[in-house]
Amino acid sequence: MKDWEKIIDSINGVVWGPAMLVLLVGTGIFLTFRLGFLQISQLPYALKLAFSRKQDKQSTGDISHFQALMTALAATIGTGNIAGVATAVVVGGPGAIFWMWITAVFGMATKYGEAILAVKYRVTNQRGEMSGGPMYYIERGLKEKWGFSWKWLAILFALFGSLAAFGIGSLVQSNSVAEALHDYYGVNRWVTGVTLAVLTGLVILGGIKSIGRVTSYIVPFMAVFYIIGGMIIIFTNITHVPDAFALIFKEAFTGASVSGGLIGTVIQQGVARGLFSNEAGLGSAPIAAAAAKTDHPGRQALVSMTGTFLDTIVVCTFTGLSLVMAGNWIGADKGKGAALTVEAFSSFLPYVGGFIVTVGLIFFAYSTVLGWSYYGEKCFSYLFGDSSITFYRTVFVFTTFVGAVLSLKVVWGFADLFNGLMAIPNLIGLLLLSSVIASESRDFAALRRKEKLAGRATTTETTVDQ
Repeated sequence: MKDWEKIIDSINGVVWGPAMLVLLVGTGIFLTFRLGFLQISQLPYALKLAFSRKQDKQSTGDISHFQALMTALAATIGTGNIAGVATAVVVGGPGAIFWMWITAVFGMATKYGEAILAVKYRVTNQRGEMSGGPMYYIERGLKEKWGFSWKWLAILFALFGSLAAFGIGSLVQSNSVAEALHDYYGVNRWVTGVTLAVLTGLVILGGIKSIGRVTSYIVPFMAVFYIIGGMIIIFTNITHVPDAFALIFKEAFTGASVSGGLIGTVIQQGVARGLFSNEAGLGSAPIAAAAAKTDHPGRQALVSMTGTFLDTIVVCTFTGLSLVMAGNWIGADKGKGAALTVEAFSSFLPYVGGFIVTVGLIFFAYSTVLGWSYYGEKCFSYLFGDSSITFYRTVFVFTTFVGAVLSLKVVWGFADLFNGLMAIPNLIGLLLLSSVIASESRDFAALRRKEKLAGRATTTETTVDQ
């Protein structure tokens, strides 16, 4: 096992090297400027749209805007928000949180671009369901724009995506839940594994509509439950919050808490864990976005980008501030993961803090398993056809059990590896199709102007009639 850990760590050192950081953050920065900081100017409307239950019944798709967002958030709000943030702070120091925020801000533009392409180039499969995502916009979009086949790049994404689903999806989630339940309640790891596997199988056999329904209930509940706990900690310790923020900003550029003051480690941890948390640039979330009922790619794209904001800017911040204020990350073992967050919450909220994190982690992890099972099966079906979905679901359920008893370091290393590998073809596709993203955005902006004018006209007519 130790040999495998060394091999995976060595490969990750290359995959998550400077080139990846430049490609990942650079893509977000490039799209941010090309789209005129759309993720900031359009955020209020995007949030309003995301949480509106109103749906155009004439729109094409399998699930609503809200269900698509909840499915994407189900896959992103997971152990990355609890165990991932803790690992980032232990290895990179409090400054890593700042770089998670930076990754999220620019990642919103990336997530927007992914979704707009996913809806534009989606197809209807043999089951009458929508299929979309990087493998489709790489193959169809790049061929349409450049005039020759890029299918090899699409195949690489689908291959890495189907494997990444086991890492970031089933293995990491069940591992973190098993760790938390074992440490906090003494529950045997294999019991946790079996329970999660059974509950996963019961939902994913129903496909995206079943997943969308379940996540639309689980995600809002678990997010609010966890955020309320974090808010109580912050408001009852409000005098310590300014110092926590000051430490985060200071060490974002000094790396003083890291052995030797390695600022590169701070940035690497912040970007890597930020990506693991919100998945901007991975190409996973647009697979869910492609299933949404929408009248224009731009509308669903705005909804999709709110996922990054809610996941990292909101949820991860509560975790990060709690850890920094508790101080239990100093000298801690990076392998403790979720246990550190449990300790931090418990130190501020005796008797209930650990319960909040543990229950939150269970729901976070379970919903992430559901979301990534859909991502993985879509990638797998792209490679081997729709008839292969049942086989993939079966293997996925089995790995949910296996993850509960594996080494945390091996599991996280495996997840980081395939996260990085699947991001590469996706980011290449985004950059080469950036003109399409800009064109669709202009088209949607024109549609929005017409809608506003029509709304004003209706208001005026109503006033005159009265």
